[in-house]
Amino acid sequence: MLDTYGWSDALRRDFAPHAANGLIAGRVILQQRGLYGLATQLGELRAEISGKLARDAEAGGYPAAGDWVAAQPGGSGDLAIIHHVLPRRTAFTRKAAGSGGGMQVVAANVDVAFITAALNGDLNPRRLERYLASAWQSGATPVVVLTKADLVADVEAAVAAVEAVAVGAPVLAISSLTGEGLEAVRGYLAPGRTAVMVGSSGVGKSTLLNALLGVERMATQAIREDDGRGRHTTSHRELILLPGGGLLLDTPGMRELGLWDSDEGVAATFEDVEALAARCRFSDCGHTNEPGCAVRAALETGALDDGRWQGYRKLQRELAFTDAKEDPALRAARRRQWVAITKAQRSGKKARGKD
Repeated sequence: MLDTYGWSDALRRDFAPHAANGLIAGRVILQQRGLYGLATQLGELRAEISGKLARDAEAGGYPAAGDWVAAQPGGSGDLAIIHHVLPRRTAFTRKAAGSGGGMQVVAANVDVAFITAALNGDLNPRRLERYLASAWQSGATPVVVLTKADLVADVEAAVAAVEAVAVGAPVLAISSLTGEGLEAVRGYLAPGRTAVMVGSSGVGKSTLLNALLGVERMATQAIREDDGRGRHTTSHRELILLPGGGLLLDTPGMRELGLWDSDEGVAATFEDVEALAARCRFSDCGHTNEPGCAVRAALETGALDDGRWQGYRKLQRELAFTDAKEDPALRAARRRQWVAITKAQRSGKKARGKD
Protein backbone atom coordinates (compact mmCIF):
# COMPACT_ATOMS: atom_id res chain seq x y z
CA MET A 1 0.00 0.00 0.00
CA LEU A 2 2.86 2.41 0.73
CA ASP A 3 4.24 2.02 -2.80
CA THR A 4 0.77 2.65 -4.22
CA TYR A 5 0.61 5.97 -2.39
CA GLY A 6 4.02 7.19 -3.56
CA TRP A 7 6.57 5.68 -1.13
CA SER A 8 10.15 6.29 -2.29
CA ASP A 9 13.77 5.66 -1.37
CA ALA A 10 14.09 9.23 -0.09
CA LEU A 11 11.12 8.70 2.24
CA ARG A 12 12.58 5.41 3.41
CA ARG A 13 15.78 7.20 4.40
CA ASP A 14 13.85 9.95 6.21
CA PHE A 15 11.80 7.36 8.05
CA ALA A 16 14.70 5.12 9.15
CA PRO A 17 15.18 6.75 12.62
CA HIS A 18 11.46 6.35 13.36
CA ALA A 19 11.45 2.72 12.21
CA ALA A 20 14.21 2.06 14.74
CA ASN A 21 11.82 3.32 17.45
CA GLY A 22 9.09 0.89 16.44
CA LEU A 23 6.88 3.35 14.54
CA ILE A 24 5.23 2.68 11.18
CA ALA A 25 5.04 4.90 8.12
CA GLY A 26 1.74 6.18 6.79
CA ARG A 27 0.38 8.74 4.37
CA VAL A 28 -2.45 11.04 5.39
CA ILE A 29 -5.28 10.24 2.97
CA LEU A 30 -8.07 11.86 4.99
CA GLN A 31 -8.09 15.01 7.14
CA GLN A 32 -11.26 16.02 8.96
CA ARG A 33 -11.83 17.87 12.25
CA GLY A 34 -8.67 16.81 14.02
CA LEU A 35 -8.86 13.16 12.94
CA TYR A 36 -6.85 11.56 10.16
CA GLY A 37 -7.02 8.54 7.88
CA LEU A 38 -3.68 6.87 7.18
CA ALA A 39 -2.61 4.47 4.43
CA THR A 40 -0.06 2.12 6.05
CA GLN A 41 1.47 -1.32 5.59
CA LEU A 42 -1.22 -2.54 8.03
CA GLY A 43 -4.01 -1.14 5.88
CA GLU A 44 -6.02 2.01 6.46
CA LEU A 45 -5.95 3.30 10.05
CA ARG A 46 -7.73 6.09 11.89
CA ALA A 47 -5.33 8.37 13.74
CA GLU A 48 -4.90 11.42 15.92
CA ILE A 49 -1.78 13.41 16.80
CA SER A 50 0.20 12.88 19.98
CA GLY A 51 0.05 15.40 22.79
CA LYS A 52 3.72 16.25 22.28
CA LEU A 53 3.22 16.95 18.55
CA ALA A 54 0.15 19.05 19.32
CA ARG A 55 2.13 21.05 21.87
CA ASP A 56 5.43 21.48 20.04
CA ALA A 57 4.41 21.82 16.38
CA GLU A 58 5.29 25.16 14.82
CA ALA A 59 3.08 26.99 12.29
CA GLY A 60 2.05 24.52 9.62
CA GLY A 61 3.55 21.64 11.60
CA TYR A 62 0.37 19.64 12.11
CA PRO A 63 -0.20 16.78 9.64
CA ALA A 64 -2.00 17.75 6.44
CA ALA A 65 -3.55 15.74 3.63
CA GLY A 66 -0.73 14.23 1.57
CA ASP A 67 1.78 14.22 4.43
CA TRP A 68 3.92 11.21 5.30
CA VAL A 69 4.00 10.54 9.03
CA ALA A 70 5.49 8.23 11.65
CA ALA A 71 2.78 6.66 13.79
CA GLN A 72 2.24 4.14 16.54
CA PRO A 73 -0.64 1.77 15.75
CA GLY A 74 -3.22 0.63 18.30
CA GLY A 75 -3.39 3.67 20.56
CA SER A 76 -6.30 4.72 22.75
CA GLY A 77 -9.68 3.84 21.33
CA ASP A 78 -8.00 1.83 18.56
CA LEU A 79 -6.66 5.07 17.10
CA ALA A 80 -3.10 5.18 15.78
CA ILE A 81 -1.03 8.01 17.26
CA ILE A 82 0.92 10.28 14.91
CA HIS A 83 4.24 11.30 16.49
CA HIS A 84 6.17 12.89 13.61
CA VAL A 85 5.60 14.50 10.20
CA LEU A 86 8.29 13.62 7.66
CA PRO A 87 9.96 16.44 5.67
CA ARG A 88 7.72 17.72 2.87
CA ARG A 89 8.82 17.85 -0.77
CA THR A 90 6.19 20.47 -1.56
CA ALA A 91 3.49 22.29 0.40
CA PHE A 92 0.52 24.31 -0.88
CA THR A 93 -0.07 26.84 1.87
CA ARG A 94 -2.29 29.80 2.66
CA LYS A 95 -2.79 32.33 5.41
CA ALA A 96 -5.39 30.93 7.79
CA ALA A 97 -8.68 32.82 7.87
CA GLY A 98 -8.98 35.62 10.41
CA SER A 99 -6.89 38.65 11.27
CA GLY A 100 -4.42 36.66 13.35
CA GLY A 101 -4.21 33.67 11.06
CA GLY A 102 -0.90 31.87 10.69
CA MET A 103 0.22 29.45 8.01
CA GLN A 104 -2.15 26.64 7.03
CA VAL A 105 -0.99 23.73 4.88
CA VAL A 106 -3.72 22.87 2.39
CA ALA A 107 -1.90 19.95 0.75
CA ALA A 108 1.52 18.36 1.14
CA ASN A 109 3.83 16.42 -1.18
CA VAL A 110 1.89 17.16 -4.37
CA ASP A 111 3.41 17.14 -7.84
CA VAL A 112 0.67 19.04 -9.68
CA ALA A 113 -1.73 21.75 -8.54
CA PHE A 114 -4.94 21.84 -10.59
CA ILE A 115 -6.29 25.40 -10.24
CA THR A 116 -9.96 25.05 -11.11
CA ALA A 117 -12.30 27.79 -12.31
CA ALA A 118 -15.68 27.59 -14.01
CA LEU A 119 -16.00 29.04 -17.49
CA ASN A 120 -19.64 29.98 -16.93
CA GLY A 121 -19.15 32.69 -14.32
CA ASP A 122 -16.26 32.03 -11.94
CA LEU A 123 -13.54 33.29 -14.28
CA ASN A 124 -11.79 35.97 -12.23
CA PRO A 125 -8.26 36.83 -13.47
CA ARG A 126 -7.20 38.33 -10.13
CA ARG A 127 -8.28 35.22 -8.23
CA LEU A 128 -6.40 33.02 -10.69
CA GLU A 129 -3.25 35.07 -10.17
CA ARG A 130 -3.55 34.53 -6.42
CA TYR A 131 -3.91 30.75 -6.80
CA LEU A 132 -1.05 30.65 -9.31
CA ALA A 133 1.25 32.47 -6.89
CA SER A 134 0.52 29.93 -4.16
CA ALA A 135 0.96 27.03 -6.58
CA TRP A 136 4.33 28.23 -7.90
CA GLN A 137 5.48 28.86 -4.33
CA SER A 138 4.46 25.34 -3.27
CA GLY A 139 6.96 23.66 -5.58
CA ALA A 140 4.21 21.85 -7.51
CA THR A 141 3.51 22.36 -11.21
CA PRO A 142 0.43 24.61 -11.65
CA VAL A 143 -2.14 23.67 -14.27
CA VAL A 144 -5.25 25.82 -14.83
CA VAL A 145 -8.34 23.68 -15.39
CA LEU A 146 -11.34 25.57 -16.80
CA THR A 147 -14.45 23.52 -16.08
CA LYS A 148 -17.97 23.53 -17.57
CA ALA A 149 -16.75 24.15 -21.12
CA ASP A 150 -20.08 22.79 -22.34
CA LEU A 151 -21.84 25.87 -20.92
CA VAL A 152 -20.04 28.58 -22.88
CA ALA A 153 -20.10 29.47 -26.57
CA ASP A 154 -16.54 30.69 -27.24
CA VAL A 155 -14.17 28.41 -25.32
CA GLU A 156 -11.10 29.40 -27.35
CA ALA A 157 -11.48 33.08 -26.48
CA ALA A 158 -11.82 32.26 -22.78
CA VAL A 159 -8.73 30.04 -22.85
CA ALA A 160 -6.72 32.77 -24.63
CA ALA A 161 -7.73 35.31 -21.98
CA VAL A 162 -6.61 33.01 -19.18
CA GLU A 163 -3.35 32.14 -20.94
CA ALA A 164 -2.49 35.85 -20.87
CA VAL A 165 -2.72 35.68 -17.06
CA ALA A 166 -1.33 32.18 -16.44
CA VAL A 167 2.19 32.89 -17.70
CA GLY A 168 4.13 29.62 -17.93
CA ALA A 169 1.24 27.38 -16.81
CA PRO A 170 -0.79 25.07 -19.09
CA VAL A 171 -4.49 25.96 -19.47
CA LEU A 172 -7.01 23.16 -20.08
CA ALA A 173 -10.69 23.59 -20.91
CA ILE A 174 -12.76 20.58 -19.87
CA SER A 175 -16.30 19.34 -19.48
CA SER A 176 -16.88 16.59 -16.94
CA LEU A 177 -20.28 15.91 -18.51
CA THR A 178 -19.18 15.46 -22.14
CA GLY A 179 -15.66 14.20 -21.39
CA GLU A 180 -13.96 17.02 -23.30
CA GLY A 181 -10.40 17.56 -22.07
CA LEU A 182 -10.40 14.75 -19.51
CA GLU A 183 -7.59 12.85 -21.24
CA ALA A 184 -5.40 15.95 -20.97
CA VAL A 185 -6.06 16.03 -17.22
CA ARG A 186 -5.29 12.31 -16.91
CA GLY A 187 -1.96 12.99 -18.61
CA TYR A 188 -0.78 14.68 -15.40
CA LEU A 189 -1.85 11.75 -13.20
CA ALA A 190 0.74 9.05 -13.84
CA PRO A 191 0.95 6.18 -11.30
CA GLY A 192 2.37 7.37 -7.98
CA ARG A 193 2.03 11.08 -8.85
CA THR A 194 -0.08 13.28 -6.61
CA ALA A 195 -2.24 16.21 -7.70
CA VAL A 196 -4.37 18.59 -5.67
CA MET A 197 -7.50 20.38 -6.85
CA VAL A 198 -7.96 23.89 -5.48
CA GLY A 199 -10.48 26.57 -6.29
CA SER A 200 -13.62 28.30 -5.14
CA SER A 201 -16.80 26.49 -4.14
CA GLY A 202 -19.05 25.33 -6.94
CA VAL A 203 -16.52 25.25 -9.77
CA GLY A 204 -16.96 21.52 -10.40
CA LYS A 205 -14.08 19.88 -8.52
CA SER A 206 -16.19 17.00 -7.19
CA THR A 207 -17.81 16.48 -10.59
CA LEU A 208 -14.37 16.30 -12.20
CA LEU A 209 -13.20 13.81 -9.58
CA ASN A 210 -16.26 11.62 -10.23
CA ALA A 211 -15.52 11.73 -13.97
CA LEU A 212 -11.91 10.68 -13.42
CA LEU A 213 -13.01 7.88 -11.08
CA GLY A 214 -15.78 6.71 -13.37
CA VAL A 215 -18.17 6.46 -10.39
CA GLU A 216 -20.31 8.85 -8.35
CA ARG A 217 -18.08 8.85 -5.27
CA MET A 218 -18.21 12.52 -4.31
CA ALA A 219 -21.50 14.31 -3.70
CA THR A 220 -22.26 17.12 -6.14
CA GLN A 221 -24.87 19.82 -6.43
CA ALA A 222 -26.61 21.11 -9.53
CA ILE A 223 -25.77 24.61 -10.73
CA ARG A 224 -28.09 27.30 -9.38
CA GLU A 225 -30.15 28.84 -12.17
CA ASP A 226 -30.09 32.35 -10.68
CA ASP A 227 -26.34 32.88 -10.72
CA GLY A 228 -24.90 29.90 -12.60
CA ARG A 229 -22.87 28.66 -9.63
CA GLY A 230 -22.75 25.35 -7.87
CA ARG A 231 -22.90 24.80 -4.15
CA HIS A 232 -20.08 23.82 -1.84
CA THR A 233 -20.03 20.03 -1.38
CA THR A 234 -16.63 18.86 -0.09
CA SER A 235 -16.17 19.37 3.67
CA HIS A 236 -12.87 17.55 4.19
CA ARG A 237 -9.56 16.90 2.48
CA GLU A 238 -9.15 13.46 0.97
CA LEU A 239 -6.42 11.83 -1.11
CA ILE A 240 -8.05 9.45 -3.57
CA LEU A 241 -6.43 6.68 -5.59
CA LEU A 242 -7.55 6.86 -9.23
CA PRO A 243 -8.01 3.84 -11.54
CA GLY A 244 -4.82 4.64 -13.46
CA GLY A 245 -2.68 4.76 -10.32
CA GLY A 246 -2.52 8.53 -9.94
CA LEU A 247 -3.53 10.25 -6.70
CA LEU A 248 -5.88 13.22 -6.52
CA LEU A 249 -6.42 15.33 -3.42
CA ASP A 250 -9.82 17.00 -3.25
CA THR A 251 -10.16 20.08 -1.04
CA PRO A 252 -13.09 22.18 0.17
CA GLY A 253 -13.78 25.32 -1.83
CA MET A 254 -11.91 28.31 -0.42
CA ARG A 255 -13.69 31.61 0.06
CA GLU A 256 -10.34 33.33 0.44
CA LEU A 257 -6.72 32.48 -0.24
CA GLY A 258 -4.42 34.68 1.78
CA LEU A 259 -0.83 34.43 0.59
CA TRP A 260 1.81 33.15 2.98
CA ASP A 261 5.52 33.58 2.26
CA SER A 262 4.91 33.62 -1.50
CA ASP A 263 7.48 36.11 -2.81
CA GLU A 264 8.92 33.70 -5.37
CA GLY A 265 5.44 32.54 -6.34
CA VAL A 266 4.29 36.09 -7.06
CA ALA A 267 7.46 36.72 -9.07
CA ALA A 268 6.82 33.59 -11.16
CA THR A 269 3.14 34.46 -11.67
CA PHE A 270 3.98 37.98 -12.79
CA GLU A 271 7.09 37.13 -14.78
CA ASP A 272 6.05 39.61 -17.49
CA VAL A 273 5.66 42.47 -14.99
CA GLU A 274 8.95 41.65 -13.29
CA ALA A 275 10.70 41.65 -16.66
CA LEU A 276 9.33 45.13 -17.39
CA ALA A 277 10.41 46.42 -13.97
CA ALA A 278 13.94 45.14 -14.62
CA ARG A 279 14.12 47.43 -17.67
CA CYS A 280 13.40 50.62 -15.72
CA ARG A 281 16.20 53.21 -15.72
CA PHE A 282 16.48 53.19 -11.93
CA SER A 283 16.77 50.00 -9.91
CA ASP A 284 14.62 51.48 -7.10
CA CYS A 285 11.95 52.79 -9.48
CA GLY A 286 8.58 53.29 -7.78
CA HIS A 287 6.79 53.07 -11.16
CA THR A 288 5.04 56.41 -10.73
CA ASN A 289 6.60 59.50 -12.38
CA GLU A 290 10.24 58.45 -12.61
CA PRO A 291 11.92 59.03 -16.00
CA GLY A 292 12.67 55.87 -17.94
CA CYS A 293 10.03 53.76 -16.20
CA ALA A 294 9.33 50.77 -18.43
CA VAL A 295 6.24 49.80 -16.43
CA ARG A 296 4.54 53.18 -16.88
CA ALA A 297 5.44 53.18 -20.57
CA ALA A 298 3.88 49.73 -21.02
CA LEU A 299 0.72 50.85 -19.20
CA GLU A 300 0.40 53.93 -21.39
CA THR A 301 0.75 51.95 -24.62
CA GLY A 302 -1.52 49.15 -23.41
CA ALA A 303 1.26 46.56 -23.57
CA LEU A 304 0.59 45.94 -19.85
CA ASP A 305 -3.01 45.60 -18.73
CA ASP A 306 -3.83 47.97 -15.88
CA GLY A 307 -5.88 45.29 -14.09
CA ARG A 308 -2.89 42.95 -14.11
CA TRP A 309 -0.62 45.73 -12.81
CA GLN A 310 -3.06 46.50 -9.99
CA GLY A 311 -3.30 42.80 -9.17
CA TYR A 312 0.48 42.60 -8.93
CA ARG A 313 0.64 45.64 -6.64
CA LYS A 314 -2.11 44.26 -4.42
CA LEU A 315 -0.32 40.93 -3.89
CA GLN A 316 2.97 42.74 -3.25
CA ARG A 317 1.30 44.89 -0.59
CA GLU A 318 -0.24 41.80 0.99
CA LEU A 319 3.11 40.05 1.16
CA ALA A 320 4.77 43.15 2.58
CA PHE A 321 2.14 43.34 5.31
CA THR A 322 2.53 39.66 6.20
CA ASP A 323 6.33 39.93 6.32
CA ALA A 324 6.15 43.00 8.52
CA LYS A 325 3.66 41.66 11.08
CA GLU A 326 6.43 40.39 13.33
CA ASP A 327 8.60 43.49 12.84
CA PRO A 328 6.94 46.83 13.77
CA ALA A 329 9.83 48.88 12.41
CA LEU A 330 9.68 47.15 9.03
CA ARG A 331 5.90 47.52 8.98
CA ALA A 332 6.16 51.28 9.59
CA ALA A 333 8.80 51.64 6.88
CA ARG A 334 6.68 49.72 4.36
CA ARG A 335 3.66 51.87 5.22
CA ARG A 336 5.61 55.08 4.62
CA GLN A 337 6.81 53.66 1.31
CA TRP A 338 3.31 52.82 0.08
CA VAL A 339 1.91 56.18 1.26
CA ALA A 340 4.59 57.95 -0.76
CA ILE A 341 3.86 55.83 -3.84
CA THR A 342 0.12 56.44 -3.56
CA LYS A 343 0.59 60.21 -3.22
CA ALA A 344 2.89 60.27 -6.23
CA GLN A 345 0.37 58.33 -8.31
CA ARG A 346 -2.44 60.70 -7.34
CA SER A 347 -0.27 63.67 -8.29
CA GLY A 348 0.50 62.05 -11.61
CA LYS A 349 -3.20 61.51 -12.32
CA LYS A 350 -3.97 65.17 -11.54
CA ALA A 351 -1.16 66.35 -13.82
CA ARG A 352 -2.38 64.14 -16.68
CA GLY A 353 -5.91 65.45 -16.10
CA LYS A 354 -4.74 69.06 -16.52
CA ASP A 355 -3.02 68.15 -19.77
